[in-house]
Amino acid sequence: MYLLLLILFIFFLTTFLVKAYNNTKNVMIRRININNNASTNQSLLTILHLSDLHLENISISAEQLYQKLSNEKIDLIALTGDFLDRKRTIPKLIPYLQVLDKLNPTYGIYAVLGNHDYVLKGKDLQTLVNTLTTYNCHVLQNNHETIYVDKHPVNIIGVDDFSTNRSDLTQSFSNLHHGTNLVLTHDPNIVLEMKQFDFDYLLAGHFHGGQICYPKAYHLAKMGKLVKMNMIKGLHTHDGRRFYISEGMGQTGVNIRIGSLPEITLHQFALQNEKAHTHSVS
Repeated sequence: MYLLLLILFIFFLTTFLVKAYNNTKNVMIRRININNNASTNQSLLTILHLSDLHLENISISAEQLYQKLSNEKIDLIALTGDFLDRKRTIPKLIPYLQVLDKLNPTYGIYAVLGNHDYVLKGKDLQTLVNTLTTYNCHVLQNNHETIYVDKHPVNIIGVDDFSTNRSDLTQSFSNLHHGTNLVLTHDPNIVLEMKQFDFDYLLAGHFHGGQICYPKAYHLAKMGKLVKMNMIKGLHTHDGRRFYISEGMGQTGVNIRIGSLPEITLHQFALQNEKAHTHSVS
């Protein structure tokens, strides 16, 4: 009897783990419309947002990523940190960067670093940054760059990782052009500190949508106030400003997902003088 129960337990556990692993291969593509009210005088900016590749545990290859995105018209690529946390993984990043460069985004690729990236120190961290820049990524660490979309200035503001106390909002927002403010950061908890810093849209990651939810992501409780506000993934609003938390591409710890799926997001952001409040997610 006990042997039978043990066999059944092993069978169900194995089945459960196989399904949890297969979930990591089920990459969702989500499309988010921001400010788009079908006005004819709006300029649209299509942003590909990828976060938390965690290349030690990722189940989608660079080629598979390209196949999913090769037919998309992309204006800008935003990478919001946690690429990897081991020196030996850096070469694995290169084919993914080559694919992103091959997508030929109109206004380029912009990246910020996350807490796992900062596990690397000194020369190893610099090697990661150099690898990103070699493949045409603008790495933003508490600074910003300005692009012009139909003559409309868009400030791409990279706020360094909040969870490791590297964020400097004053420096990040210093000497901005008047225009649309798009913030890229890793830990979305920073939005709770930004009452005095104006932004039109913010992209982040960090939580993986819980990655393992049983039935809730109780293990995220230590990861900041947003979790207690039930803001761990998707589109949210705080102080009237919208922000999006990606569920990420890769996994950390173990390469499984339960109650969460890896995602690619495409944000169609409408630039306009008056800030609208319409949005949709599909």
